[in-house]
Amino acid sequence: MSTPGKSAAVSHVGKIRANNQDSAYAGKYLFVVADGMGGHAGGDVASAIAVNRIAEVDREFPSARDAEFALQTALLAANTLLAETVFEHNELTGMGTTVSGFLRVGHQIAIAHIGDSRIYLLRDGNFEQISADHTFVQRLVDSGRITPEEAAVHPRRSVLMRVLGDVDAAPEIDTTILDTLPGDRWLLCSDGLSSYVADDKLHNVLANVPTAKEAAERLVKESLDQGAPDNVTVVVVDIDETDDSSHTPPITVGSAATPLSFDSDSNRRPLRLPTLLLHPLKATQPDPSHFEPESDEYLDELILEDRRRARRRRITWLVAISVAIIAIAAGIVLGYQWTQSHYFVGSDNGTVAIFRGVQQNLGPISLSSVYQTTTISIDTLPAFTQTSVESTISATDLEQARAIVERLADAVTQ
Repeated sequence: MSTPGKSAAVSHVGKIRANNQDSAYAGKYLFVVADGMGGHAGGDVASAIAVNRIAEVDREFPSARDAEFALQTALLAANTLLAETVFEHNELTGMGTTVSGFLRVGHQIAIAHIGDSRIYLLRDGNFEQISADHTFVQRLVDSGRITPEEAAVHPRRSVLMRVLGDVDAAPEIDTTILDTLPGDRWLLCSDGLSSYVADDKLHNVLANVPTAKEAAERLVKESLDQGAPDNVTVVVVDIDETDDSSHTPPITVGSAATPLSFDSDSNRRPLRLPTLLLHPLKATQPDPSHFEPESDEYLDELILEDRRRARRRRITWLVAISVAIIAIAAGIVLGYQWTQSHYFVGSDNGTVAIFRGVQQNLGPISLSSVYQTTTISIDTLPAFTQTSVESTISATDLEQARAIVERLADAVTQ
């Protein structure tokens, strides 16, 4: 648990779970929450790996744009690390984690988000959710099939469409840059809070509890009062006139705060995709009037749609990279052709020669070659002329280069 200050981080296993699969970090510039999934032997490992890897970017950045890129890169690196861990420990197949976090840069923050952990902002009495849930029911809401009120009790509200894990080598991560104002209070939390404590209660606690530490502890208590069937993790960050909202020293809570342990039971049945994307939540009996449109078929179609979108994204990147490579290659070819339209006079094995190209090298690659040799020996030229030839004499074209050679020949005969 955190100490008093402008930020706080608290994580609780809840009243039902046997272990804590949430992780969180509050540091000097970085604040992040992760909610792992994949069963007893996977979720805690996934969130811990992700948070510990992402914590490596807790440093000062020159701009919010640089911080945004660094944070997105850190999430992708964590995704790769999760896949590598699954490769080495196949009993963890199917583990994954949500991640919601931001880096503070002056009076701005760079946000990165994937999954259904949430980021909220309380500003001037107004409370709003900043992140968008990557869930099945949110897709239903966005498409107008159900209302937000129906989504709150939908039997498939725990199904995730995007996570970090061994499912997608290049998951789509939401990023954005937002301004901060003195008096802002930011909340990052796992769905162990947002799924069981209503928004108006979250608003009330954040608006009326004075310190970040007290607010974080109060929010966890609110979840416990609701039975806390899931792990609950909260990070609260207060903004004032300074650029400093740091937690000193940085704090890690949840599974990331303990040493990693792996279930070595090779007989453990690997989890499949639908299990990976499902947060185990308390059972809720749906309202008989609740509209659930073609749920199984629609869920399958959404998963296929996400896969198609991932493929399209990869194809787009490959095309962009291919175009860039072609453009670079074309530039190299055109540049080389330009160099070969130039000539100069110089020394080749002790004699005067006309060279084609320019008097420069590109690393080990020479940009010039002997075009025409002569019988004029360098030693037969006046001392000053010898030095000029050895330093090379530029010509605008081949005709001028030959004229220079003729003058050098005249210098020998004189």
